[in-house]
Amino acid sequence: MFNARAMPGFPATTVATLPPMDRTLPRMLLLQAERFGGRPLVTVGAQTWSFGDACTIAARRGGCLRDAGIRFGDRIATLCGNRSELLELLLGCAWIGAVLVPVNTAAMGPQISYYLRDSGARLLVAEHRYLERLDLAGPLPVERVWVVRAENGADAKTEPFPPLAQAVEAAAIGPGDPFAVLYTSGTTGPSKGVVCPHAQYFWWGWNTATLLELGPGDVLCTTLPLFHINALNTLAQALLTGAHMVLEERFSASRFWPAMAEQNATVIYLLGAMVPILLAQPVTAAEQSHRVRRGLGPGVPAELMSAFNARTGVTLVDGYGSTETNFTIGATVAERKPGTMGRIRPGFAARVVDEHDNPVDPGVPGELILRADEPFAFASGYHAMPDKTVEAWRNLWFHTGDRVLCDADGWFRFIDRLKDVIRRRGENISSYEVEQVLLSHPDIAAAAVFPVPSDLAEDEAMAALVPHIGATIDPLALMGFCESRLPHFAIPRYVEAMTDLPRTETGKIQKFVLRARGVTPQTWDRDAVGYNVRRQ
Repeated sequence: MFNARAMPGFPATTVATLPPMDRTLPRMLLLQAERFGGRPLVTVGAQTWSFGDACTIAARRGGCLRDAGIRFGDRIATLCGNRSELLELLLGCAWIGAVLVPVNTAAMGPQISYYLRDSGARLLVAEHRYLERLDLAGPLPVERVWVVRAENGADAKTEPFPPLAQAVEAAAIGPGDPFAVLYTSGTTGPSKGVVCPHAQYFWWGWNTATLLELGPGDVLCTTLPLFHINALNTLAQALLTGAHMVLEERFSASRFWPAMAEQNATVIYLLGAMVPILLAQPVTAAEQSHRVRRGLGPGVPAELMSAFNARTGVTLVDGYGSTETNFTIGATVAERKPGTMGRIRPGFAARVVDEHDNPVDPGVPGELILRADEPFAFASGYHAMPDKTVEAWRNLWFHTGDRVLCDADGWFRFIDRLKDVIRRRGENISSYEVEQVLLSHPDIAAAAVFPVPSDLAEDEAMAALVPHIGATIDPLALMGFCESRLPHFAIPRYVEAMTDLPRTETGKIQKFVLRARGVTPQTWDRDAVGYNVRRQ
């Protein structure tokens, strides 16, 4: 069971005496409003909400959703950037027991349509700037569309985002009830909707705050998007510790350090590729003119962590977690061991296993599998995909698809991915979804999309393509074809035409052969010809 340990600003008794049934977002809002009242909880744009304000906003946005006919368990999809309306929906949905389905704002028509159909969302809330993409998605499988900041008003198909309504009482929500459905990339099939319960959200906040050693005086500043668990988790950290979360609109390498100084940030949040991007910027005084003491930097190589600390004075904390699990592996600054992700955290269990789920010896690579001691600390499964849920949670352990090794002292080191998922600049790319778009091109007969190494500590996407007989593939034209059908980050950087793809005797493409082959002299490189993908 969980062993509550004191941390600055959040005494162990606060969590140790918190009944499991109170590990829901409405109860967290109510309890912390009593405790912190008028202290600032979150700033987004020009708005700052106190802990007390957040409770009121949750109740009033919940009332607005109720007035619209939204009930317990209904799914609400959003296509919205980092703005107050999205935070209001997050709180309002949780307050009445509805389920938030935040869609990646880089998604294009085919992906948006799939997310809406698969989730069964009744309502879509979208920023006006994304409405053109909805036209590409075809008939929308939702009952209503609310438009945020509709410059020219709504039309026959949409309605303006309504104002806050009269407050309603919080629904009777349990810790295992769904809080959100977050889509994560598929490999041999479409993206999977991860059903995240309220208690998982609670433990995400608690475990991350413990590793970062947060307290009420901290200002947590993130430039990451609210449709990812990282930024959603930052709100939970602030809520549980009395810290102040500041949500920036987007990541900008040139503006990053001045923004951190302006926001008085003490803690920052970086994904693996963001660190080399920042280090590639010219050295400026702004890198040292700030109050940032610590950063969360999962997946950052040890040598880059050291370089980042030497240049900025910020200490980065590594760790391991996924949308399906929690912050399961990590180490505080005092505990850190360079080159490792950390050790298994209290409340979780980990094994490194072979292909038959048998544990391997220390120092031997294998797949990382995980379990949680506390109820509902992990995701409940994949929405409407019982077969995929059983496969991932077989033998009652969650199979991460990541290859790691664990030494005799319990320190875990990441090696690579077993899954065919591409990780590019903080985004997971579904090779399957990219392949489906490529195969819809009239000149392409076969396609395989796979990761190749990147200079920015993660992956680049490469596509090996076989043209139809008599056809040729024009990579430049192919880029334009993809721009209206794929998120910008998912469009392959590398393209190579081949006469055939390596296959097994049964015809299955052998992507491990393509990964080992990698980029060749015959490979077309988008960056080498100076082609810039258009971002919509």
